[in-house]
Amino acid sequence: MKNFKSQGNTLTFTAAADYSSGDGVLLDTLFGVAAGDIASGEEGVLNLQGVYELPKVGSQAWTVGAAVYWDDANSRCTTVAEDAALIGCAVAPVGSGAEDTLGVVRLNGIAGLGAVVPVTNAV
Repeated sequence: MKNFKSQGNTLTFTAAADYSSGDGVLLDTLFGVAAGDIASGEEGVLNLQGVYELPKVGSQAWTVGAAVYWDDANSRCTTVAEDAALIGCAVAPVGSGAEDTLGVVRLNGIAGLGAVVPVTNAV
C-alpha cells in the first residue's frame, strides 16, 4: 500500500531536553519511553507501545489494571488523574511502601487527560 508509513510503535522526535535511555517523555498527547540517550536539540526515538518499568509515587499501591498517569512535573507515574496524562495501566501489583518506587506499565500509545471510567461487562 503506497500510503503506509510505519507500524507506529516508535516515533522519531527532536528533544527539548536531555533524556536518558528509559526515561518517560510526554509530547502533548503522546507518551513514550526514550529508546536511548537523547541530548537536547537532537533527534531520538521514543517507544510508544510495550511494557516498561517506570518510576512511580512510593506511597501508592497499584493493582493489575489500574489506570496509570504521567506526572510530568515530577517525571514519574501516579494513579492520580489530576494534572497528569493517562499513559496506560499497571500490569503488575506493587506496594505502597517508601521503597516501592517502580511500577510496571503497559503503554496505551497516546496520553489522555482526565479520569478513566471503568467499563463493565453488563449483560
